[in-house]
Amino acid sequence: MIRLDGVSRVFGAGPSRVPALTDVTFGVDKGEFVVLTGASGAGKTTLLRLLYRDERPTEGAIEVAGFDLRAMRRRDVPRLRRSIGVVFQDAKLLAGRTVFENVAFVLRVLGTPRREITPRAFAALKAVGLTARAQADPHQLSQGEAQRASLARAIVKSPALLIADEPTGNLDEDMAEEILAIVKDFWTRGTTVLFATHQSKLVTLLKRRTLRLEHGLLVKDEG
Repeated sequence: MIRLDGVSRVFGAGPSRVPALTDVTFGVDKGEFVVLTGASGAGKTTLLRLLYRDERPTEGAIEVAGFDLRAMRRRDVPRLRRSIGVVFQDAKLLAGRTVFENVAFVLRVLGTPRREITPRAFAALKAVGLTARAQADPHQLSQGEAQRASLARAIVKSPALLIADEPTGNLDEDMAEEILAIVKDFWTRGTTVLFATHQSKLVTLLKRRTLRLEHGLLVKDEG
C-alpha cells in the first residue's frame, strides 16, 4: 500500500536549507495498522503530506495505493486522493455547512450518483455515532464531535488508506480513546491505517507496529 525508498525532503536553498526528512525507507502492506510517532518537528506531518502529494520529495521514490508519486502528473493527483482518507488534528470542517453537508460534500466532489449520497453520508455518520448531530453547524460541536465528523468525512468514500495526522492531539484522554476505537473499527473492515501521534500513551495502547522519526530520520521500525 505504501513504499518509500530513500526519501528526503529539504526546505529552502543554500545556507538556509532545512532537512525535514532524510533517507527514509519503509513499507506498509495492505491491511496494516501502523503508528507513526516522534516529537513535534520530527517530520511526521511532512511525511504524511508526501503520501497524499501535498508535498513532493527532494529525493527518493514513493508509491501509494499503486501510484508512482514521483512520475505522477498533476492531473492524476485527484485519482490518488480518491483512495485516501485524511484526518487532521484540526477537524477542518467547512463553516456554513451542516455536519451532514460536510460529509456529503466529499461524495458530490467525487461525482457520486445523487441517489447514493444521502444513504452513504448517513452510514458514515452512524459509524462514528453522530447521526443525531447531522444538522448541527460545526461551531455547535464539541471538539470530540468535530473530530468524529472529520472521521466520517474521511471514511465516507471508503478509502483504501486512512491517514490520521495527530487526530487526538486536541482531545482529552477519554475523547482520544473514543476516536482511536472508531479508527480501529474501520481498520478491521480492511482499510490500511497510518496513525501519527506524539502521545506515548496512545502508542502503548495501540500495540501496533511503530515507526519513530527523530529530526527527520527513521530511527525505529518495530512491532
